[in-house]
Amino acid sequence: MKQQLTIDFVSDIACPWCAIGLSSLELALSRLSDTVDAQVTVHPFELNPEMGPDGEAIVDYLGKKYGRTPEQIAETQAMIRERGASVGFDFGPRTHVYNTFDAHRLLHWAGIEGKQLPLKLALLRAYHAEGKDPSNHEVLVEAAQSVGLDAAQAAEVLRSGIYADDVRAEEREYQAKGIQSVPAIIFNGRYLVSGGQPVETFEQVIQQILAEA
Repeated sequence: MKQQLTIDFVSDIACPWCAIGLSSLELALSRLSDTVDAQVTVHPFELNPEMGPDGEAIVDYLGKKYGRTPEQIAETQAMIRERGASVGFDFGPRTHVYNTFDAHRLLHWAGIEGKQLPLKLALLRAYHAEGKDPSNHEVLVEAAQSVGLDAAQAAEVLRSGIYADDVRAEEREYQAKGIQSVPAIIFNGRYLVSGGQPVETFEQVIQQILAEA
């Protein structure tokens, strides 16, 4: 008999380590599919909530935020591409950072429609693999449609501004719980794992949690 497991995945579409972490977690769960019945719910976190509508060049953004040189940024991106490839996620040429608030609103709606995790994965691919702008409503609608969501409904969600309060409330909730960086993965509401961990690490954590349960 499979054991039940709840997983709360707190993340931002703008975060490359979130793409790595979710891909790694999905691989771990596939390896444990005979023993684990996992329910994954994604929750919003914004790395750059003040980002304007036109976005900002990654080199400028990371240079100002972390004091990194273009050479250091290129080295980090190469390492991220390597880590992504190891878990089946192909990073493309990301040149800009964008605001992700509307994407989080769309993900909230997708949760109601039962398509949240597929949309999350589609949005991560659209931005990190294909270099698309996740603040652009056409990009968001296209991603929604690609996972079986109604395009007209998705467009209306984006146009109306609905679920803004819900997203902000969730962001405050996890900040109040001490989440300051992402990805933050919470198992069974009790066990926190941070960062884009290797598949084997997620496997070990899940097996340990189930053994204790």
